[in-house]
Amino acid sequence: MLEAINLMKSFNGKMALKDVSFKVSKGEIFCLLGQNGAGKTTTINIFLGFINKDGGQALVGDKEVGKDNVNNLTAYIPETVQLYSNLSGVENLNFFSRLAGFNYSTSELEAFLSKTELQEEAHYNRLSSYSKGMRQKVGIAIALAKNAEVIFMDEPTSGLDPKATAEFTKTCKELAKMGKVIFMATHDIFNAVEVGTTIGIIKEGVLAQQLKAKEINANKLNQLYLETI
Repeated sequence: MLEAINLMKSFNGKMALKDVSFKVSKGEIFCLLGQNGAGKTTTINIFLGFINKDGGQALVGDKEVGKDNVNNLTAYIPETVQLYSNLSGVENLNFFSRLAGFNYSTSELEAFLSKTELQEEAHYNRLSSYSKGMRQKVGIAIALAKNAEVIFMDEPTSGLDPKATAEFTKTCKELAKMGKVIFMATHDIFNAVEVGTTIGIIKEGVLAQQLKAKEINANKLNQLYLETI
């Protein structure tokens, strides 16, 4: 469902991505680990069409980013989810789903929010009262309402407390069971092992390691990460 084939990208003559290749199937969660500036966000930005690649291919399903429109297949949840603070969770979800061409009833909007385990009493509270984890849940609900097949996440557990991280992990696993593809750029080694199906380690634009999460524990991954970077 998601594939990079020899992706290349440079900025001002400095290589940001060097022949990066990977494949993520439906129901899988790919966690990309790496230091700041290693190429994680650049990879996401190419797939979202925010920046152009210099070489290779970025495929979503049978469509190629840059040649075909993949906006209806993808959703993006940044480190800080940008929503309207003066609107409620339901109102934000209604607004963004309408932008994507969907018109849902109030009960359907509530159901999307409930799937992310956002507590019902918060559905009609203004976003200004939401924690980061709660805002993130609205972002995931928007992805569900948009019926996105591939969900990109950038540092999703940054700033979350242990309870919110556990809830996030549970939600990601539920999304995977629904057949969604999740591509996650993260520094969180322990969560990568817990939530991921495949883990990649990128260093200076090179995808240096790819391994199955079930084949390694957090301590060994941490050691491998330190040795790689």
